[in-house]
Amino acid sequence: MLVPNLRLPLSGYDRNMDLTVYTAFWCRDCREAKNFLKKHNIPFREVDIENTPGAADELMKNVGKRAIPQFVLDGKWIQPYRPGQGFLYDEMSKLLGVTESR
Repeated sequence: MLVPNLRLPLSGYDRNMDLTVYTAFWCRDCREAKNFLKKHNIPFREVDIENTPGAADELMKNVGKRAIPQFVLDGKWIQPYRPGQGFLYDEMSKLLGVTESR
């Protein structure tokens, strides 16, 4: 199983893709996700749900809960972690076309 709320299959990172990451300062998995993206030079826009008006509502509307981090890749919502297991390095590497996962 790739990612529970991924609606369409995606593969190979395209530098023209638009990636937004919903986060919060207190979220360990969010830090892992951002570090992964930075390590692999994948540009993203961060939305802090604690400090961005309407961000938590947008998260609830699209995911049904305040589960972060969340990636929005070209409009498709992706949960890049699994509760109790943390960030999904292998799945996100495959999704974004990264050859080295960690």
